[in-house]
Amino acid sequence: MFQAAHLSSAAPKELAAPKELAAPKELAAPAVNPAAGCCGEVQIGGRLRLLRREQKLSIRELAASCGISVNTLSLIENDRTSPSLNTLSRIARGLGVPLAEFFAEEAAPASLIYQQQGQRPVLKFAHGTLENLGEGLPPLGAEPIVVTLDPEQTHGDDISHAGREFIYCLKGRADCVVAGQTYPLLPGDSLLFDARLPHRWLNAHPEPARLLVLFCPMEAEDLPAERHLGR
Repeated sequence: MFQAAHLSSAAPKELAAPKELAAPKELAAPAVNPAAGCCGEVQIGGRLRLLRREQKLSIRELAASCGISVNTLSLIENDRTSPSLNTLSRIARGLGVPLAEFFAEEAAPASLIYQQQGQRPVLKFAHGTLENLGEGLPPLGAEPIVVTLDPEQTHGDDISHAGREFIYCLKGRADCVVAGQTYPLLPGDSLLFDARLPHRWLNAHPEPARLLVLFCPMEAEDLPAERHLGR
């Protein structure tokens, strides 16, 4: 009688064994099943950002076409939240790609980028164009770009972002306004500053200006280039 009672009282502990608690992880393991809540495991954010940039869409433009908020889309791109299957389907429709594109196997990150003149991706923003010199490399450490500022542009919005920003004037004349102070830039001039200070680039002169800009972000999700693009 004593043994039977003892076995009966132990039964609930056996039913609650760790094996049952581990079941949700086992269900979430397949990396090709978006319905299993595994979006973060296959780094949906980086894949989404790549697809969006390939189509030269801003976060705002894609969010509008998908019918979701800019903040939500930004959180997904930075892998700070995992999208539901319904949300991911809406994003896929907005990009015009099949859902499977988000789960395609990605190549290992490049360790060297060689670009020839005229072969770089060029993005348009309000006051000129931007060429990414490090497209394909993770943004941590340094992100080099070349900016061409259209002539006679005297207005712009101040922005700020984490890290430092380095500017070297290659051609023409430009002004960089940092914390309300204007710094004129002629060929050979440079400027290095804490990018948390509000700043903007201007070219009030009749000729285009060309700048080499080096962003030094603190974290991968800072994306300073996109902040300057208004994306």
